[in-house]
Amino acid sequence: MTQAETTLPIVIAHRGASGYLPEHTLAAKAMAHAMGADYIEQDVVLSRDGVPVVLHDVYLESTTDVAQRFPDRAADDGRFYAMDFLLEELRQLKVHERSHHDARGNEIAVYPERFPLMPGLFGIPTLAEEIDLIAGLDRSRGRKTGLYVELKGPRLHLSRDLDIATIVLRVLAEKGYAEKPEQVFLQCFDGQTLKRLRHDIGTSLPLIQLIGENSWGEDSNSDYDYLRTADGLAEIAAYADGIGPWINQVYLGRSPGGEPLLSDLVTMAHTQGLLVHPYTFRRDELPAGVKSFDELLEIFFAHAGVDGVFTDFPDLVYNYLRAPVS
Repeated sequence: MTQAETTLPIVIAHRGASGYLPEHTLAAKAMAHAMGADYIEQDVVLSRDGVPVVLHDVYLESTTDVAQRFPDRAADDGRFYAMDFLLEELRQLKVHERSHHDARGNEIAVYPERFPLMPGLFGIPTLAEEIDLIAGLDRSRGRKTGLYVELKGPRLHLSRDLDIATIVLRVLAEKGYAEKPEQVFLQCFDGQTLKRLRHDIGTSLPLIQLIGENSWGEDSNSDYDYLRTADGLAEIAAYADGIGPWINQVYLGRSPGGEPLLSDLVTMAHTQGLLVHPYTFRRDELPAGVKSFDELLEIFFAHAGVDGVFTDFPDLVYNYLRAPVS
């Protein structure tokens, strides 16, 4: 099921079924497929030899054992960048739950109630391998699941003479997806990259302008405060088909009477003909003033009227949208 084929909002499996299995592993993508996700997300970075791999960050240490396997390969800033490693080296790494280190240097899971923090079971897939998995599951299960591809760090890649936009489009073409606008979204935080995709490269695939906060330091020169204005959204509509705002840019909290307070971002975007797919809906990370995951979904679907959501728990959103109306 794709955006063009359903009247229901779409369920986008954020990094796969990442609430249950380590993010961006093939196991997490297979589980998301089994849970009925309409689209499955692929964050893409490039290896040093220009192969697209599926990884949320341009660096490796938050979700792999790179510091143990290649302790001398950190960059000057202490990070282990994927684009500093050949594909054959990335294949040696083991993927684990997202983690960070506390003040004492102990590694702890970002979401401690999720899959155990242990390496060894999972590796980093290439974009081609993940597409093959999803297409194979579509065939065996009689489904038509969409790809939701994010281009990570496009300006950083270009600084290394790696053109992530054209390389990803080449893989999509090789796999038969480059001319399937009903089954693929391309997303990016960098507006210039999206403009290039639309106007210079001429892709027919729908494009989503991700909207973050200016303080996040995304690899982009976009002014996200401006993009959330009426003028900014009108500008987006000239090159993109939708926006992906942060959840807290739509839901602002509760009124003194307990009603959900919403920004006018969704309404303004819809006025420009833009789809709205906010991120990220997590059962174990609810916004302030929200008591349950179902309550969060009610706010965004029934009150805000969004067109789909990115979620770590695609089964919960799928079931919510299809529950009998009482």
